[in-house]
Amino acid sequence: MLEREFNTRYWGQSVTLQAVSRWLNGQAIPSQDKLQTLAEWLKVEPQILRFGEGIAKSVKQYRERWDEKLTHQERETVDAFLQLPAPQRKVVREVILTFAKVYKDDEGTPSS
Repeated sequence: MLEREFNTRYWGQSVTLQAVSRWLNGQAIPSQDKLQTLAEWLKVEPQILRFGEGIAKSVKQYRERWDEKLTHQERETVDAFLQLPAPQRKVVREVILTFAKVYKDDEGTPSS
């Protein structure tokens, strides 16, 4: 029944009962186009089907935190950074990571 319902929604070659059974038992992962069809049918994001809801929530929380914490000036800085050639981005990254290592705690005092 599941494979029949899927096949009515999927534009490609029909899947077999065995293929669907392997998906459900974790023995196989549907291809991207099949995941997209499943996601549309089930009204969920494809990454939830592929990686699970926990990962999707974690990514969403990270993105929200990123959006909340960056000021306009910081966004301009990130945009400027992304426009640099790769070798210059590497240098800037190393400088930032060095500062972050020295100023670990929230108070901004140097670590010992």
